[in-house]
Amino acid sequence: MLSLSPQFSILGWPSEADTSPEQKSWMSDNPFVNCNFREKQASESFFLFTSSRPEAECNEFKSCGTTSRDPAMVKKLNHNASERDRRKKMNSLYSSLRSLLPETDQTTKQSIPATVSRVLKYIPELQKRVERLKQRKQEILSSITRHRDHNHQEKRRKATVQTSSPTVSASRAGDGEIVIQICAVKVKKSPLSEVLLHLEQEGLQVLNASAFATFGETAFYNLHLQVLLLYFVRESQGVECEVLSQKLMSMYHSREE
Repeated sequence: MLSLSPQFSILGWPSEADTSPEQKSWMSDNPFVNCNFREKQASESFFLFTSSRPEAECNEFKSCGTTSRDPAMVKKLNHNASERDRRKKMNSLYSSLRSLLPETDQTTKQSIPATVSRVLKYIPELQKRVERLKQRKQEILSSITRHRDHNHQEKRRKATVQTSSPTVSASRAGDGEIVIQICAVKVKKSPLSEVLLHLEQEGLQVLNASAFATFGETAFYNLHLQVLLLYFVRESQGVECEVLSQKLMSMYHSREE
């Protein structure tokens, strides 16, 4: 009876850690024990697998629910997102500020404090440059205005000289009579009395005289004269009239000078 009993009790299955090498060898040689032992291991591993999987899923679900429902965690995530957006905006603003600097300052990589310091120095330089450009602009505009006024005055002077030049026309009206027409500027003209005196000295007597003026400074004279000297009554009558016109023109020019 004692020789047929196993070396250890089979009522309780020992764990793999508590099993000695001799016991493992006996269990592997016994088909019945080996089969039951393998089934027990499979059932225990299946039990461990099925029991650990719901626990992991439960922990994962609990962690997700805790993250979504924790106000402190939500506030922290929102703060991080806001801070990230703020840094992006600040970097963009600093980049735009750096682009306003001269090209010599943009070639070198500068830190943000160095960029701000350079901008603070560059602003007064720009202000001085703007003031110099404004002064230069005023000088150019003043020069243009003076040049334009000078040209305008020169044109007026030339126009005045052209219009102030008197026009004298003398022609025969009949035997021993001459008609003289004078157009001159009133300001620079010789007095009519002086013209008549000059004509009397040339041997002419006034029969009739008329004068009228325009709204400007131009005056017109029509003189009807009688020839008293004989040298006017010759065959070359056109020559004497032309000579008389030239004498009156010379008198006006000498008067203007």
